[in-house]
Amino acid sequence: MHEKKWGIIGIYIKLDFTFNEQNRTFGSEKKQTMNFELSEEQLAVQQAARDFAQNSCLPGVIERDREQRFPAEQIKELGELGFMGMMTSPENGGSGMDTISYAIAMEEISKVDASTSVVVSVNNSLVCYGLEQYGSEEQKKKYLQPLAKGEKIGAFCLSEPEAGSDATSQRTTAIDMGDHYLLNGTKNWITNGNSASTYLVIAQTDADKGHRGINALIVEKGMPGFEVGAKEDKLGIRGSDTHTLTFNDVKVPKENRIGADGFGFKFAMSTLSGGRIGIAAQALGIAAGAYELALKYSKERETFGKPIHNHQAIAFKLADMATEIEAARLLVYKAAWLKDQGMDYTEASAMAKLYASKVAMEVTVEAVQVHGGYGFVKEYHVERLMRDAKITQIYEGTSEIQKIVISRSILK
Repeated sequence: MHEKKWGIIGIYIKLDFTFNEQNRTFGSEKKQTMNFELSEEQLAVQQAARDFAQNSCLPGVIERDREQRFPAEQIKELGELGFMGMMTSPENGGSGMDTISYAIAMEEISKVDASTSVVVSVNNSLVCYGLEQYGSEEQKKKYLQPLAKGEKIGAFCLSEPEAGSDATSQRTTAIDMGDHYLLNGTKNWITNGNSASTYLVIAQTDADKGHRGINALIVEKGMPGFEVGAKEDKLGIRGSDTHTLTFNDVKVPKENRIGADGFGFKFAMSTLSGGRIGIAAQALGIAAGAYELALKYSKERETFGKPIHNHQAIAFKLADMATEIEAARLLVYKAAWLKDQGMDYTEASAMAKLYASKVAMEVTVEAVQVHGGYGFVKEYHVERLMRDAKITQIYEGTSEIQKIVISRSILK
């Protein structure tokens, strides 16, 4: 009996075979079983995240969106539940869960409140992952542990006014002054910009070396010269804390550099690859949340003397939505499974984000259509989900960047 792990969650292909020494072929008997079921632990995570979303996120979600109010109470509760450092090891203050559990939680929270789930995504798959994977023991103790416990919030600072998709064109500089770096520049579109206390900042130390001259630095809120700009007035995820950050001669100790000198670009690309799984799961959740609302509404709303789901036009919309969501979910779970197995997930995470974000846009638009005029007002939630969906095609690598990543992978 040989057992080979394959693909998604717990897909196992079991092969019973006999070996023929004469013709050196495998033969006689072959049995195949494929298990797409979640484990008991993953089901428990799913239920806990679902309960949290319904009981803590849903009340007041419309008001938080309207007022652009950061979900501080919800994030505090998520920290207490262990959702802010899900994949971080227990010795570093985290929950020690797998990436699939993280994706499941992201989906469930995003069904209700993407402004809350994006905080979970950044803290988990960019900040905590980056520090645990590449940080020193001192950095893990000082910064990672409170982040993983949810006592503090982290931010990942890569984008600049002149360097969005082109991450190699960093204008923010970190000049080596011997025992410290002198940090100057501007970062924009930073999630958790005002609410964070720990910032991972990507900056250019040696321009002559190009991307090999980029470093990743840990910057603390309150360091002299570090200022948080005005909050962005956004189309969607309006509750999330998106700000421009400025650094004016900020002295960052040498011990706050992550990894070796010049490692910053590789650090950023590696963390973003995992971050795409989180955003793909967020997009999946937005789509699934809109679909569930549309399905429910189709059973309640009547036209021409019968529920609208009995009209083929609506039934076919729901069928398409369900199919696209299931396909996106499989891509997300596969990328998460590959990461858990220590296998290369670069292509898979890019595919998952590209497709899930596309599905999020398409499904939310159709969910509004199913609701008709009611879908156009805030009370019915689907218009907010439609607005939230768009950002999943933009942040942590636009859809066009994902196509570059995928095409390079399949053509190499």
